Amino acid sequence: MGRPREHDEATRAALLAAAERLIDEEGPDAAGVRSVAEEVGTSTRAVYSVFGSKQGLLEALATRWFEILNDAIEAVPLTDDPGADLVDVGIVAFRRTALEHPSLYQLVFLRVVPDLELGPQFAAVAYDAFGRMQARVERVAPDGPAVHERSLAFHALTEGLASMEVRGQMLDTVDAERVWRDALTALVSGFASEDVSAAPEASPSRRGR
Repeated sequence: MGRPREHDEATRAALLAAAERLIDEEGPDAAGVRSVAEEVGTSTRAVYSVFGSKQGLLEALATRWFEILNDAIEAVPLTDDPGADLVDVGIVAFRRTALEHPSLYQLVFLRVVPDLELGPQFAAVAYDAFGRMQARVERVAPDGPAVHERSLAFHALTEGLASMEVRGQMLDTVDAERVWRDALTALVSGFASEDVSAAPEASPSRRGR
């Protein structure tokens, strides 16, 4: 019988939650190995055992943001209106995840820890999230060669909007969700209209006239 793991997933989750709280309250420098351990009521050995180092802890936090985003994207239902579904991916999944976990968002996108190295585990989870989002884009405009470019455009817009809102650059007088919805709806409508306008040009019978 194998030796039981000294620090399980519950310990890992508690350490990540504590590190996120400390960063929310005091900034990224507050998430030191000792301070995180004390927040949970455990030893520094637990942090090193689970994450290896402070670097590993911060990378796990960044990865956690995309894990949460993946779940949020999956929770957005598929309806008979793929355009509206895609807009909801931006607002209900991406925006909500950024606002509910701003310190994790800043680790990933605003690089508040400039020398933070994000390894293959982070890359795999981030790639998975992009793939889930791209599948929603493809439902709107299933033109193969352009899907990746449109997905990049959708991601760029959501990241830009989220970064502005997380940094507090959307004034209190602005309805932030309406700004998101108007911007994303315009972009997604453009995806659909591009396919419609391109269809006659692609038709051999029309080109032969």
